Amino acid sequence: MIKLDIINEVVNRTGISKAKAEEAVESVFAGMKRALERGDRIELRGFGVFNVRPRKTGIGRNPRTGAQVNIAPGKAIRFKPGKDLQSIE
Repeated sequence: MIKLDIINEVVNRTGISKAKAEEAVESVFAGMKRALERGDRIELRGFGVFNVRPRKTGIGRNPRTGAQVNIAPGKAIRFKPGKDLQSIE
């Protein structure tokens, strides 16, 4: 499923125009992105939880030369599915 599929689903379920549905979906995603940038946790009951977790520093290797490369610490977005989503077979 891609973003266009989500927009079409909103149009089919609500009957609003495609432009308004696209604006609504874009604003939801933008709000989620801003919340994750602030380090906030996003909990969608029945769906799951998005949160930002620190990623450790490490040492990698350049596959071409074999030289060691330091990997800087960073942040990664994690998703933990909710119970309703885990029960899908």
